[in-house]
Amino acid sequence: MRHQNIAGAILFIAGVAVIMGITTAEATYPGYSTSQNDISDLGATRPANSIIKQPATTIFAATLVVAGVVLIGSPYLVYRGSGSGRVVNILSTLLALFGISAFGVAAFNGSTEGSLIIHTLFALLAFVTGGLAAIVSHSVLRPPFRKLLVVLGIIVLAGLAPNVIFGERTPSLRLSVLVKRSAWLSTRPCSGSLALAVT
Repeated sequence: MRHQNIAGAILFIAGVAVIMGITTAEATYPGYSTSQNDISDLGATRPANSIIKQPATTIFAATLVVAGVVLIGSPYLVYRGSGSGRVVNILSTLLALFGISAFGVAAFNGSTEGSLIIHTLFALLAFVTGGLAAIVSHSVLRPPFRKLLVVLGIIVLAGLAPNVIFGERTPSLRLSVLVKRSAWLSTRPCSGSLALAVT
């Protein structure tokens, strides 16, 4: 039980820290618009003529690195607190991959063509593993978090649909940005709420 409490606390703190970090980065990014810019623009805008604005870029990258460390370390505590089992193993793997993807998004900011491809793959991994972790956690969480995390997980995965169906450079881009923003921010309460329910 103690490991579950610790896992819950650090996941919750990580979720809050990411939301605060992103908000701070947005506030320090001149001209940033939550309806017009992707969250990844806080790291760097797309090539060619990529723009990196400080201190927003450093705040955004540092936030993701800290979240990555917490997410990579949390599976150990979840495993120790919940015991072995198929669902716990899957959840632990998803959390670790979620953490690795946060590192990848921070390390490859998308400022060059090659970096953008890697950044996009890590961002996709973050959305998928974050959303799936929330849904899979249903089996190990207590009410009322079970239903909340499933809903948040579905929002995260639904946020991928506009990009997969319509692509980045279509009239759906504005809707895509808003849905992706909701999905991205939903992954943070997902990771944070995991512990409150596993405890």
